[in-house]
Amino acid sequence: MAGFRNGRGRDNRPPQGQPQQAPYGYDAAPPPHARQQWPQQGQGRPPYGQQGAPQAGQRPYDEPEYFGDPYAQQHPHAVTANNPGHTQVFSVDDPYGPATDHHAGAAPVPTGPRLPWKALLSGIVLRPADTFLRTRDHAVWGPALIVTFLYGLLAIFGFDRAREEAINATLSTAIPYVLMTALGFVVGGLILGAVTHTLARQLGGDGSWQPTVGLSMLIMSITDAPRLVFALFLGGENGLVQVIGWLTWLAAGALFTVMVSRSHDLPWPKALGASAIQLVALLSLIKLGTL
Repeated sequence: MAGFRNGRGRDNRPPQGQPQQAPYGYDAAPPPHARQQWPQQGQGRPPYGQQGAPQAGQRPYDEPEYFGDPYAQQHPHAVTANNPGHTQVFSVDDPYGPATDHHAGAAPVPTGPRLPWKALLSGIVLRPADTFLRTRDHAVWGPALIVTFLYGLLAIFGFDRAREEAINATLSTAIPYVLMTALGFVVGGLILGAVTHTLARQLGGDGSWQPTVGLSMLIMSITDAPRLVFALFLGGENGLVQVIGWLTWLAAGALFTVMVSRSHDLPWPKALGASAIQLVALLSLIKLGTL
């Protein structure tokens, strides 16, 4: 009875059909799985949604959905994707596009060498927008100082009273007087150009001060040249000279606006506002002949 109670004396073999338990410390072999029955080649599967319910006693091993479709073509990279050492790379598309901040100076930066002085002077009159854009990063001190100084030497003869004083004075007195007037135009052009540059920066511009001041001096001198030519022979108080002075002053305003707009990347209303003080000074001192 003790043998039967403890289980000894019986046939200790496991029942037929059950896997034998492995000794302690050893992994047991996996139980045999039922063989999956896949459709034979040439036999079509019923359409999705028309598969009948399994009959009694029939186990649904035809298409286990957690194993996926064995006939589906997998991407060759999908086999190793997301496995150790084969992490799949993915990206998230931004619906708003790349993050870009608009700021002053976003205009295309000109490239190329510095313009020669002939191309610079002719470009201010014939191609102002392209010339100012190409020179926005280049200083033009040489042409600006020379042209303004030469303009100042002749500007004194465009005013009736100043011309009479220069002509009636002795040579030793006239030469220093003319030179000082020319230097005064250079200094005045520097100051007015600096004011225009400062106003442009306060309005949001980001241009350099050297091109702005140099180009403003060139615009001041070049645009007043036609009035000065007629004033040398007809006098500054002549009616035709006054009309030419007003027209050239309007042309100077347009060139100042284009120059500040290209040099500081500003819309034209702000560019015109930055040039307002310089335009008023040129109108009162030079165009109206009050110097």
